[in-house]
Amino acid sequence: MVEAQATARGIRTSAQKAGLVCDLIRGKDVNQALATLQFTRKTIARDLAKVLRSAVANLQQRDGFSGDIDRLYVSAAYANQGPSMKRVRPAPMGRAFRIVKRTAHLTITVAERPLKIARVPAEGEAQKPARARKTAGATKTAGASKTAGVSKAAGRGAKKAAAKA
Repeated sequence: MVEAQATARGIRTSAQKAGLVCDLIRGKDVNQALATLQFTRKTIARDLAKVLRSAVANLQQRDGFSGDIDRLYVSAAYANQGPSMKRVRPAPMGRAFRIVKRTAHLTITVAERPLKIARVPAEGEAQKPARARKTAGATKTAGASKTAGVSKAAGRGAKKAAAKA
């Protein structure tokens, strides 16, 4: 199984906001992940799409890649916290408030799904028959048949009495 990853460092967003979009694409096929990012209404989705395309390009350069892009999927997508820029904002009465401008490191790992090869039965070996379904009459229990004769209009008291009998 061939894997490749791409990382964008120092992206101006918080890791928490980027992590929400990473959760949307984790485990999806590459084409489906790109479509999801294209229609996601978050600014960070553009940066994640760029990193995803870079990861696919990195995988195509690897030895052992089959060349089939449809078999690729996002095996990992996460956002780590980067360095924070600390700024000072003047506040009333001579005070100052600290502003933290956060950054994130976006990492996407792309892998190739293994080929599913169907097992062909041997000449003398027969395939298993499909399981037979249970019939509707066989699923009724003895308790259900006791209360079946009681009408709905009779109420709960009649049902309880019929169940005790």
